Amino acid sequence: MNRIPFNQAEIDNAIDVPGFLGATTKKYQTPITPKENYRLVYERKTPLWLPIGGDSLTFNPRIDPDNVARCFCFEANPLTPEEYVGGLDKFGIEWVYVPVAAGSMVKPGNPMLDDANNWKKVMKFPDIETWDWEASKAANADFLNTDRFISIMIMTGFFERLISLMDFDKAAMAMIDEDQQDAVHELFDALADLYIKMIDKYIENYGIDLLTFHDDWGSQRAPFFSLATAREMIVPHLKKVTDHCHASGIFFEMHSCGKNELLVPAYIEAGCDSWNGQGMNDKEMIYEKYGDQIILGMDSGLPFVFGGGAEISKEEAEAAAMSFIGKFCPDYATKPVIPSGFGVPADFIRVLYEESRKVFNQ
Repeated sequence: MNRIPFNQAEIDNAIDVPGFLGATTKKYQTPITPKENYRLVYERKTPLWLPIGGDSLTFNPRIDPDNVARCFCFEANPLTPEEYVGGLDKFGIEWVYVPVAAGSMVKPGNPMLDDANNWKKVMKFPDIETWDWEASKAANADFLNTDRFISIMIMTGFFERLISLMDFDKAAMAMIDEDQQDAVHELFDALADLYIKMIDKYIENYGIDLLTFHDDWGSQRAPFFSLATAREMIVPHLKKVTDHCHASGIFFEMHSCGKNELLVPAYIEAGCDSWNGQGMNDKEMIYEKYGDQIILGMDSGLPFVFGGGAEISKEEAEAAAMSFIGKFCPDYATKPVIPSGFGVPADFIRVLYEESRKVFNQ
């Protein structure tokens, strides 16, 4: 990639574009497309700037019932306020929207599965060939006509799917119960096959760049299970999915909430390209220890301000951006990171873009 010096017109001619969850963000007049720049990061090549803000597009289409049931649907025809109620996911499990959590939970009191050994008797896998892919493709053609990096999400991964079937306590027990572990492996393998079929449809119909895999593995204080359990029960099935993504020319991001720093080796061994962990994790320790093996989402260092919160001055935002540049740009060739653009002020994004353009293109 030829290095292209920064031009002030890139910022002066910026436009506003839709961001995540209804926010607005800046899209600069970049020398290459944001999609091309993002791919450089995932290919472990030095980008022309740090990707952030309007560089990516989150796409969660209605065609997967999970996206509607979990009220996490972003496409040309997004959910209306009246549709934020929940509903049945693709396995027929009922979810209920919880406004205070801004998300859905499985309707309590009637788990589909009491013992993992019974999953074949009670579960009916969806036939995704019957989903109207052509209609979804046509409906979203304009939405996806973009030079941004397109990320699509599988909302309910392996452990989360087990929780949705069994409730949390029984799901956690099934992961370590020798009498249920073989059945859990069979279920996870069947889920991996389903996810691979969905990925093929996503690539064929939408031209995605990144699969984001939603599978929370921890609480605010600690993981839900040990690293040994993750390696034994989930990593082989997760790697089956990541290998397919890579063979198909797309990248794989692990979205896994919780204080999961002890489980980072499992993400790496499973072949995840990136992990955007939450702020309760010791990100700088993880960066020092594992930054050359997995691309990390790194926080801005500023208070989260989306939808309210602390007032941040222009000077504070600019100083935080310069601090971020100083920490992570010098070693970027071996330890790439992706700064979080969610809930950060425009001045942080502007300085991060301008200064990283200068650092990477001297």
